[in-house]
Amino acid sequence: MKRSTQLVILVAALAGVIAFIAIRSLLGPKTSVAATATTTPNSSGAADSTPTKAIPEVLPDFTLATLEGPPRALSSFDHPLLIVNFWATWCAPCRREIPLLRQLRTERGARGVEVVGVAVDFREDVVKYAKDIGLDYPLLIGEEDGVAAADLFGISTAFPFTIFADAQRRIVAVKIGELHADEAAFILDHVEKLNSGTLTIEAARPLIRDEIKRLDGLRASPEKS
Repeated sequence: MKRSTQLVILVAALAGVIAFIAIRSLLGPKTSVAATATTTPNSSGAADSTPTKAIPEVLPDFTLATLEGPPRALSSFDHPLLIVNFWATWCAPCRREIPLLRQLRTERGARGVEVVGVAVDFREDVVKYAKDIGLDYPLLIGEEDGVAAADLFGISTAFPFTIFADAQRRIVAVKIGELHADEAAFILDHVEKLNSGTLTIEAARPLIRDEIKRLDGLRASPEKS
């Protein structure tokens, strides 16, 4: 084999190793944001809490592969109340949320609620895990493109996080950390009021923010005692 050919093969192999390491560094287990920070966009789109970037006013659109294979855009889910949950198979709080997300979809599906999971993980791991637990709500899956999708919300390094959007695709609340049933119920009830016109977005966001902080405090208080 000619030396030039050997050099080309060596460079190609090295590039493959570097690409693999780069993806692993993005998708490997990370320390999630402590417990239960909650953010809501304000009228200018900036966050009232502490993500590194501003949370957008409305759901940004992105397209990722589905569990079935063909890509799908987030905008194709036109339900009046959308829960978008970013997660990964290696993330224990993410796994704990899944039964609650399934329950919310079952109980509130007739009222327009849809859950979309966005798995920022290796496809083969997601497919296996979804099959093992019988995960039945729609999934979008991405590696580097999944990280890019998370970054659209200004939260690319904290899993899990969950976005709640109304019929106008406005982001009403973003929960960073594990979602709990009482938080989800409060948020969804208020998004329903938004959709019915009995509550304004300007009133809903601070109401939700303050209630989630209160619930977080109640959960944390036994640990402090």
